[in-house]
Amino acid sequence: MRSDLFKMKEKAEYKTAIATPVLCMALLLGFPAAAQPAVIDGTTGQRTETTRPQTGSENGAVATQQKLAHKDVAFLKQAAENNHAEIESSRLAVQKSSDNRIKTFAQQMIEDHGKTAEELNRLAAAKGVDLPEGPSVLQKAKIKLLGSAEGSNFDHLYSENMGITAHRETLELFQKAMDNVKDDEVKDFVAKTLPTLRHHLEMARQLPGNSPGNGKRR
Repeated sequence: MRSDLFKMKEKAEYKTAIATPVLCMALLLGFPAAAQPAVIDGTTGQRTETTRPQTGSENGAVATQQKLAHKDVAFLKQAAENNHAEIESSRLAVQKSSDNRIKTFAQQMIEDHGKTAEELNRLAAAKGVDLPEGPSVLQKAKIKLLGSAEGSNFDHLYSENMGITAHRETLELFQKAMDNVKDDEVKDFVAKTLPTLRHHLEMARQLPGNSPGNGKRR
């Protein structure tokens, strides 16, 4: 009897010695089973896998993305495209313009629209919206045409198309957004940005070759 007990003890110790390094290796390799423990139902005896619950931040991001209205998302994306167009065309003006007044205006556009872009990016990230990384296709075509112009022709195209027309269109976009957007934070961004856009349009009307009334609605 003692011999049988001794043999059973040796077998148990041998199994433990084999199992321990195998278990350690599994932990080191990071098998998914270690992160997803199984639960045995006490009544049915069936094995079920547990799933990781969503964190509070994940739930918040999903809820925010679902609640943002389609018009709000469309506005954020178009505002981002307009910002990119203003910055890219103004960088060209700083490099190519033959008039210091246009260069000064363009540099301010780069700085002001750069700040607006930073605020817009933060707002969109908080709302779970992916913004365009550049101008629209049409805006890119206009910038390409602008880049091919030289001298006074370049100055006229920039001040007329990007200075007046582009700012008038952006101003109209933001004015409509005040009535259409639903989200309070998006509306606050619109209200904060509108005065700067109005000032930009007034500055553009004073550029060489533009009359003070140019760009106003008829």
